[in-house]
Amino acid sequence: MTWHRKVDQWIREHPRIVDLIGALMLWFVTVVATAGLAGSPSTGNEAVLAVLVSSAETLPLILRRSHRRISAGVIVLACLMHLAFLPGFLPSVVAVPVVVYTLAKYGERWESLSGLGLSLVGAAFSSAAFGGVTADRSFASLVASTVIIGLSMLVVWTYGDLARTRLVALQALHDRAERLEREQAAERSAAAADERARIAREMHDIVAHSLSIMITQADGARYAGRENPEVAVGALETIATHGRESLKDMRRLLGVLRGEEEAQYRPMPGIGDLEQLAEQVRLAGQQVDLQIVGTPRRALPNGAELAVYRCVQESLTNVVKHAGTAARATVTVEWTRHGISVSVTDNGRGALADASTAGSGRGLDGMRERVELYGGQMSAGPLPRGGFVVRAFIPYLENA
Repeated sequence: MTWHRKVDQWIREHPRIVDLIGALMLWFVTVVATAGLAGSPSTGNEAVLAVLVSSAETLPLILRRSHRRISAGVIVLACLMHLAFLPGFLPSVVAVPVVVYTLAKYGERWESLSGLGLSLVGAAFSSAAFGGVTADRSFASLVASTVIIGLSMLVVWTYGDLARTRLVALQALHDRAERLEREQAAERSAAAADERARIAREMHDIVAHSLSIMITQADGARYAGRENPEVAVGALETIATHGRESLKDMRRLLGVLRGEEEAQYRPMPGIGDLEQLAEQVRLAGQQVDLQIVGTPRRALPNGAELAVYRCVQESLTNVVKHAGTAARATVTVEWTRHGISVSVTDNGRGALADASTAGSGRGLDGMRERVELYGGQMSAGPLPRGGFVVRAFIPYLENA
């Protein structure tokens, strides 16, 4: 930043100090000039009065922005004293256009117009009291003086009013920038909340599914290990397999958070991976039937297949945790005319599961959020004759 820009910035940031310095300098110059004009011995009293009037006309400019009404009122009274008790113009009358400009730029509309009107009236009275622009006091000279002073005040007021318009426009831009900044902050906060919810759903699906199968296998191995060690060995192999798969999924998810390209471009599980998912659940000792009916007629939204996969995964996880080992789960995935329909039912304990095995409900909420994200619908509840059912539907793309 160059020196003149620094000076300009300092002036904008310290208006009161600028007004103080400017008013004191103007007061000093006008008082010195006034004392020189009226300093003869024969006019000593007039000189004192002229200095007082000059001070009253210039020193209130210190408050011209912070207390503009008080400042303008004091200067008007000083100008009236000037007209009533002094025989001619004083250099301190330069305070009048300063006040007119200040009221036009910073004051309310009535203050601005009042300042302009009083300055025009003052132009007429000062011309009549102190004479015209020439030495003679003819009517034409008085009219010319009034017109010249009045036009000068009008130009000053116009410049101040234009400055006011620019100030209002800058304030509007500043307010708009602040509003846009708040909106962007709100959008970033909402995006961060959505991303946290997405990560929480992924973490829940990965961890809950694998841990449920691993816990089931560990319990089975503990009970059967003493009588049939081969069962325990198979259960441990299943636990290790699921542990490694979960670790891969966790690393992939953390890689996405770190921005690793390999993790970002790795294919996400979809409908083609449902058979492998069902086989994993079967290895945990749960009976699962999988049926995929029909073929897609149009394209699904991006990520919809992952949503279907996660819904089936979470549903089978709930079957493993709550339905009991003797229950059978049936997974039906059907491509319809309008979209893909998913149904997961079981004939286990369902709503009669005891409170010790009840979950937090976050899995169902996560499924519902996933499905609704793609314009679909999801429902879940116990069946009348026992068991539980989860149904979900995701429509095709409208423009596909």
